[in-house]
Amino acid sequence: MDLNMISLIVSTVALLIALGTFYFWNSERKKPKKDESGFTARPLQLQAYERLVMLAERISLPNLISRVNQGGMTAREMQMLLLESIKQEYEYNATQQIYVSPVAWEAIKNLKDQNMLIINQVASALPPEGKGIDLNRQLLEFVMTQKKGVLHTIVLEALNYEAKKLMK
Repeated sequence: MDLNMISLIVSTVALLIALGTFYFWNSERKKPKKDESGFTARPLQLQAYERLVMLAERISLPNLISRVNQGGMTAREMQMLLLESIKQEYEYNATQQIYVSPVAWEAIKNLKDQNMLIINQVASALPPEGKGIDLNRQLLEFVMTQKKGVLHTIVLEALNYEAKKLMK
């Protein structure tokens, strides 16, 4: 055997070892991480995404209005009821942020803040003697006329995308 043949064999063996190591390392990385007891956080992460999807649905303006709507309230009382409902839903699910990506949690925070801002802005445009039903009607009209798309739909798509990445 000449030097070129030996060099070719050594380089081929080195390449096979490198490919085997890469394959082994990549397949180990894709497995769910478990500690010594066999625990994996993936089910908790998926459950957190599920809860955040439910949160996004519950604080979407149409669902929120249909859930908390009460007759005979003033616009100001309805405004406070809507805002308090959003705050309670958000606070109830705040612990889920430890299981989801920072991007997903930031999307939820932005949805909460945007909905509260919309409620406050629409309520401030109503006369002081306005009724709760008028506030609800104005909020629903505002949501229906948004041209860029409803933020809660975008947030839901992002949460679904991230949850599906976990399931692969």
